[in-house]
Amino acid sequence: MGDRGETAHTSGVRAGLDKQPAEVAAMFDRVARRYDLTNTVLSGGLDAGWRRATREALDPRPGQVILDVAAGTAVSTVELAGTGATAIALDFSQGMLRAGASRPVPKVAGDAMRLPLADESVDGVVISFGLRNVADPDAALREFRRVTRPGGTLVVCEFSSPTWSPFRTVYTEYLMQALPRIARAVSSNPEAYVYLAESIRAWPDQPALAARLQGAGWSDVGWRNLTGGIVALHRGYRRG
Repeated sequence: MGDRGETAHTSGVRAGLDKQPAEVAAMFDRVARRYDLTNTVLSGGLDAGWRRATREALDPRPGQVILDVAAGTAVSTVELAGTGATAIALDFSQGMLRAGASRPVPKVAGDAMRLPLADESVDGVVISFGLRNVADPDAALREFRRVTRPGGTLVVCEFSSPTWSPFRTVYTEYLMQALPRIARAVSSNPEAYVYLAESIRAWPDQPALAARLQGAGWSDVGWRNLTGGIVALHRGYRRG
């Protein structure tokens, strides 16, 4: 994208769709303080149900080790840890991890494209609303496979494409017009939500993302639409 808007060094921090890691991390540092509140407002309270559906799709068990990539303030990690699994929150935004410091789960600063974990060291990987912000999603998907044990599971929860055409038109209008206005009222960095809208609109639809998971080596890939396809849960397995 030629016009990135404001850079990471100005008061309104907004990353560009080229997703330079330093810019994206700085942008999330600036939204961290009110991130959870903003998500709840912008989703109309649906975010809690999406987290629950993500946990159910991963189906973590007591004693398993689960890596929650792009965990932000670790709200989703706490949801996973409630199953008895050891859930680790990983994010490359130090501000997000600090904002979630009171949540009692292990936290690691790290990049989805270069995970600071050993090969085959976790039983499952989940990433919620984060793959879209990675500079090279295919590299991240390969990294997720590298750290997952054979038989392990990947779940990607991400904004997607509504399945009903009239609803898709209304949703796109909401993204580009209403969402930035709402963010100005509740977010600590409203410019970030202009990027959010643009990145959702540019993201692959359900079949295209499934193909990318398969291309990264994940098997038995499928997806389930939530909220009419506003969000989709993609799941794959590591076979050997």
